[in-house]
Amino acid sequence: MAAVADPGGDPETAAGESQRLRGPSPGRRRLRAVAGWVLPLAAALLLAFGLRAFAFQTFSIPSASMEPTLGIGDRIIVWKAFFTWHDVHQGDIVVFTHPPLDHCPGPPDSDLVKRVIALPGQSIYSAGNSIYVDGRRLPGSYLPARDPLGSPIPGASRAAPFRVPPGEFYVMGDNRQISCDSRSWGPIKGSSIIGKVVLLFWHDGHPDAQFF
Repeated sequence: MAAVADPGGDPETAAGESQRLRGPSPGRRRLRAVAGWVLPLAAALLLAFGLRAFAFQTFSIPSASMEPTLGIGDRIIVWKAFFTWHDVHQGDIVVFTHPPLDHCPGPPDSDLVKRVIALPGQSIYSAGNSIYVDGRRLPGSYLPARDPLGSPIPGASRAAPFRVPPGEFYVMGDNRQISCDSRSWGPIKGSSIIGKVVLLFWHDGHPDAQFF
């Protein structure tokens, strides 16, 4: 004889089966919906802030040593992510940690910003108000209209130029007359370079957008 389901049964059991068939309550569905967009949004924000801190950093220019390219109070963005000194080219503007031999005025633990004049292994000397790298006069479209060199490159001449050691860079400010740079404390180590300036976004007290 075939078995027949009992149409009666336990009312509590029937209610439980009915609840399972209906699925989650409206309150739970709303909670899941909120979590469905809040959690991805929070993850995206954390990722964005993490990438910002890791990939780029903003700096404010404290002195006139890079004028007219960068003035006091200008804001720049520096590329740091996956950046090594092997990515540095002549003419790049870089930010680096304070050189240990620097005794120029200013906070002793501040980062500095200068332009790369000569790369590892290149020879450099000055004559008159010009700088020569590997025997070629260095162009200076970024320099002030009147640019006295200020002080020559020490210990270097046409007959005996200074050769930048491996893994080091010769850096100078664009405002050479007042800049305290490699002429005072020698070339900087590549390992001290924090990153490369890629964007000037605030210049002369106004928003700007100049890429380097």
